Amino acid sequence: MKLLLINPNISDSVSELIRAEAVRSASPGTEIEVLTAPLGVAYIETRFEAMIGAYATAQLAAEHHAAHDAVVVAAFGDPGLNALREVLPCPVTGLTEAALASACLLGQRFSIVAISQRIRAWYRETVSAYGLDSRLASIRGLDEPLADIGNVQGNQGERLVALAERCVDEDGADVIVLAGAPLAGLARSLRGRLPVPAVDGVSSAVRHAETLVALQPGRAQRGSFAPPPQKPNAGLSPAVQALLRQAR
Repeated sequence: MKLLLINPNISDSVSELIRAEAVRSASPGTEIEVLTAPLGVAYIETRFEAMIGAYATAQLAAEHHAAHDAVVVAAFGDPGLNALREVLPCPVTGLTEAALASACLLGQRFSIVAISQRIRAWYRETVSAYGLDSRLASIRGLDEPLADIGNVQGNQGERLVALAERCVDEDGADVIVLAGAPLAGLARSLRGRLPVPAVDGVSSAVRHAETLVALQPGRAQRGSFAPPPQKPNAGLSPAVQALLRQAR
């Protein structure tokens, strides 16, 4: 099995965190490839940045999906995930979708611990889009600038733990979701330190992707995830044009 994880931001250091946790989490024999967006921002916090990340993800998916059995959008907020489901012939999941699915199997209410305050609105909208508002206890985030996006865990580890404990004690969380690719692997390193289960997006996405591949569910030919209709287009890369043709 071959999984393609696409980092929708331009930070190679974050891609290395994604790769390390994905390899640790994957089943024996599963091959992992991680690609970094060629354009965009260092890390995504806003809706506009997510839109840019979605475009970069679509471009990489169009160019590289054929050699893989599943694709993972490796950023919390899952930029472009539903759109990719319309065109890719293989299963697609994302860090948020997979982490929330895992959290719902571990408790009734979950809280999200994030890397910034600004990011919370977009995360809340993502949770709502997945129909899980009633199970969201809270979203808490760091409240200071990030000096090094690739070392958030090292620089802010204790603050993240404190936020998680407040989610449990003050917000009633049964499960903590450690949100975002910069926190990949943190749930593993904190195992036993938090008073409730902790969920990681990368490890959840790898495991859920493996399950989807094994289930061989087929792809939508009708309904809202049916491939886009054929129509004239302009200015698209050859890979995206080919993907649109092949989707039908």
